[in-house]
Amino acid sequence: MPEEIDHSRRRLFGIAAATVAAAQLGAIRIVSAQGVGTQAAASGAMKPRTSFASLKRINAGLLNVGYAEDGPADGPPVILLHGWPYDIYSYVDVAPLLANAGYRVIVPYLRGYGTTGFLSDATARNGQQAALGVDVIALMDALGIQKAVVAGYDWGARTANIVAALWPVRCKAMVSVSGYLIGSQAANEAPLPPQAELQWWYQFYFATERGRAGYAKNTGDFARLIWQLASPQWKFDDATFALSAAAFVNPDHVDIVIHNYRWRLGLAEGEPEYDDLEKKLATFPTIGVPTITMEGDANGAPHPDPSVYAKRFSGKYEHRLITGGIGHNLPQEAPQAFAQAVIDVDRF
Repeated sequence: MPEEIDHSRRRLFGIAAATVAAAQLGAIRIVSAQGVGTQAAASGAMKPRTSFASLKRINAGLLNVGYAEDGPADGPPVILLHGWPYDIYSYVDVAPLLANAGYRVIVPYLRGYGTTGFLSDATARNGQQAALGVDVIALMDALGIQKAVVAGYDWGARTANIVAALWPVRCKAMVSVSGYLIGSQAANEAPLPPQAELQWWYQFYFATERGRAGYAKNTGDFARLIWQLASPQWKFDDATFALSAAAFVNPDHVDIVIHNYRWRLGLAEGEPEYDDLEKKLATFPTIGVPTITMEGDANGAPHPDPSVYAKRFSGKYEHRLITGGIGHNLPQEAPQAFAQAVIDVDRF
C-alpha cells in the first residue's frame, strides 16, 4: 500500500518554422501560454504553487517510488513524467488543474531523483531508456492502474514514448513535449553538424571522469545552468529552483545521470534483461495511441523539428506550438497549456 510522507532538454525554432512544418504535419496549433486551461485567471496568469495534495511512496519493481498524487482515486489515471535536471515540481501547477477536471494524477520521481530509491544495494544504477520505461509499468502495476494517459518532457517524454510504443495496451493516450525521442546506441554513433554537437556539450562532458566529478561536486549549479540555457526566457526564482534542487540530493542521482548519457553514446553497457526491449526500440517503432506533441517557442535545449517526427505517430495526432517565450520545461512554464493537452488528447 502507498505510504504517506510529509508535504514538504537539436535546435531552437520559432513560429515561422512551425508554420512551414504545418503542411507536413497535417495538424498544428499555435497556442499562447496565457489563458489556456480550465482554471486560468482573468488575467491569464496563475499563481505558482509550492506543494502537492499528497506525497506518497510505494514499492514497485526494483524501486521504492516516491510520487505525488492528486484528484479522485477512481478518476481516469494520468501519469506525468519529469526530465533532467528537473523533478516532480515541474507539474506542481498542472496536477491540480487535472485533478479538478476529475483525473487521478500520479507524478513519480524517476529513478535517481527525490524520494525514489532502489530496494537493493546490489541493483545496478542503470539509467538506460528501457529501464525507465519498465519502471513506469511496474509503478502502474503496483498502483493497480491498467491503463493511463502518459505525458512528459525530456527524459519523461522519452519514457512516455517507450511506454506507448512497447506497451500500447497500457497507454490510453500520450502528450509528448519535443515529440518522438526514442533513441538507440547505433543511431547515436552518427555525428551531427557542429552546431548540433555544441548543444550536446554536457553529454560529452559526462563522458569523462572529470565530468562525473564535476557534476557530483556542482550538481545544483549545473542544474541551474541547464535551466537557464534550456529556458532562456523563463524567469524562475531561487525558491522555485530550490524545490526541485532538493531532488538531486538522492544518493543514486549522479550514477543514474552519468550512466544515462554514457549509455546513449555506447560508452556504458546496459543490462542484459533490457536487451530485447532495446532491440525493439532501435527499430524506432511507430506509436499508434492518440498523441499530442508540444513544443515551446523558446526551447533552448536540443530538440528535433516536428516535421521530422510526425510520421512516427500513426494514430490521431496533433502538434501544438506554445508561444510566449516558453522553454524546455513546458509543463512548469505553461501549465494551463500542458494540462489542456492532456484533457484534449484523452478525448481524441
